[in-house]
Amino acid sequence: MRYQVESIAVPGQKTGAAELREYILDPVSVAPKRLRPAVIVCPGGGYAFCSDREAEPVVMQFLAMGCHCFCLYYSVAPENHFPVSLWEAAKAVAEVRSHSEEWLVDPDQIYICGFSAGGHLACSLGMFWNREFVYEPLGLSAADVKPGGMILGYPVISGGAFAHRGSFENLLRKEGQKITVDEYFRQYVSAPGEAGASCGSGNEAFPQGNTVSGGPAGTAAGSPGCTEEESRGTMVDFVSLEKRASADSPRAFVWHTYEDGSVPVENSLMLAAALRGCGVNVELHIFPKGAHGLSLANEETSAPKSTQLMPAVQEWIPLVHTWIDGWKQTP
Repeated sequence: MRYQVESIAVPGQKTGAAELREYILDPVSVAPKRLRPAVIVCPGGGYAFCSDREAEPVVMQFLAMGCHCFCLYYSVAPENHFPVSLWEAAKAVAEVRSHSEEWLVDPDQIYICGFSAGGHLACSLGMFWNREFVYEPLGLSAADVKPGGMILGYPVISGGAFAHRGSFENLLRKEGQKITVDEYFRQYVSAPGEAGASCGSGNEAFPQGNTVSGGPAGTAAGSPGCTEEESRGTMVDFVSLEKRASADSPRAFVWHTYEDGSVPVENSLMLAAALRGCGVNVELHIFPKGAHGLSLANEETSAPKSTQLMPAVQEWIPLVHTWIDGWKQTP
């Protein structure tokens, strides 16, 4: 196995580049040209930090499944806010895809995986990959940043009645949650050298004439990929991801616990229903017992004698292995 660390630099980072830790499996002699799936892990932490419990221990599990694996230590509050971490996730996918031939990655099986707020980040890329505001500031195309699927553990999804409010406050700033999408982009989002980028109209950061192929219905030419209705709505509504599902969203594996008191299970239920309504394939598992943030639910990610040790919940690991294997296109 090859291990290396790469810096992920995007516009707007206030604390330096993000870090992509890369775990690339060596080919085996019996199948030297076999392509492997790749999984990019986004740890949770309420958009305030990246939890070590949902980082390398999770990576080790995907490596054992025969996947290349990558862990994205993305930028967080209080200095960094939307869409900086989304740009970092998009660039991480593009980076893996650009090396797919060299690393023997199946380019159709590049999965974005996230837990809690990291699940919101992973799902945000799944919902927004074909929006101009995601890929154009990076000098990339929608196809470059498109994930092949989402793997989401107890994800933060909705900004409504079942929201984890702290995650949205960290993501959008306290004052950024209720302003319109258009105003948020105008006030806070900028490309290199630009004072601001409106989500509702074209400007130098998002040039006129660059429409989003496969983007949302009603997207205006020259906009960075928001409909007029979205632009007039609030930011917290815009990043309520159950409302952003479309036929272009990637397939998903989602798991949650019924007893989660921090991020209610309704987040996953609403997401699964929204994806199903758009005809997107989704596998959903609700475990009856267990608090928030279980990660692997085993001794590796649990304090001694803690409630984080939940043998039944450990079953999500072989379940996701079966799910990944079921989508393989290569022998």
